[in-house]
Amino acid sequence: MQSLQPDPAARYRNVLEALWRIIRTEGLWRPMRGLNVTATGAGPAHALYFACYEKLKKTLSDVIHPGGNSHIANGAAGCVATLLHDAAMNPAEVVKQRMQMYNSPYNRVTDCVRAVWQNEGAGAFYRSYTTQLAMNVPFQAIHFMAYEFLQEQLNPQRRYNPSSHVLSGACAGAVAAAATTPLDVCKTLLNTQESLALNSNVTGHITGLAGAFRTVYRVGGLTAYFRGVQARVIYQIPSTAIAWSVYEFFKYLITQRQEEWRAGK
Repeated sequence: MQSLQPDPAARYRNVLEALWRIIRTEGLWRPMRGLNVTATGAGPAHALYFACYEKLKKTLSDVIHPGGNSHIANGAAGCVATLLHDAAMNPAEVVKQRMQMYNSPYNRVTDCVRAVWQNEGAGAFYRSYTTQLAMNVPFQAIHFMAYEFLQEQLNPQRRYNPSSHVLSGACAGAVAAAATTPLDVCKTLLNTQESLALNSNVTGHITGLAGAFRTVYRVGGLTAYFRGVQARVIYQIPSTAIAWSVYEFFKYLITQRQEEWRAGK
């Protein structure tokens, strides 16, 4: 849905219509394309992400607000953790988005990786890295600050409470996703290098966040910055809810095991 000049057969009015037409015309499993490469990158990326976040959150909170919780520390820790996460995920994101475009010429992940490497060079896998950071740093700052704030309201004792983790994660993801959609549209343009020459006088590769912003505005105006906002919010609500609930569960489990081990010594 974020394509600026989609094929006439791939023009969708809303998320449900897009999903129905994709399944009907391209097959039941078409919406799952790119899942394997995303899963491959997500493991190490999220391990770096949460490990960095926990360490920095505690260190910065002790400096800024000793003995308490600091929203500034939460946001800053989320921003730094994003640098490591995106370094691991950006190549996977490039491949995933190219495979998901309508009429994608790639049948397998290896086909896409080989074609990008041979035709555009290794740098193509990180062409949108700065844009990804420009999107994800504010996204994660809003996301973590909103999550920690909601936890203070719903779970002030900060105990393991699955319902509060799910609700806080879902709301935090939705707010952050809506606020950063314009940057996500620019990232999609940089990753896919969609051909826009006929209507926007764009030639060659689009590089840099500023170039992407200008191209999006030239092609679709202000409304183009919010293409796919509905789908992005719908995607992030379960995604962040699941991520936080799973993270909090394993954090609780590991903490309990550590306490039992110390008590048994």
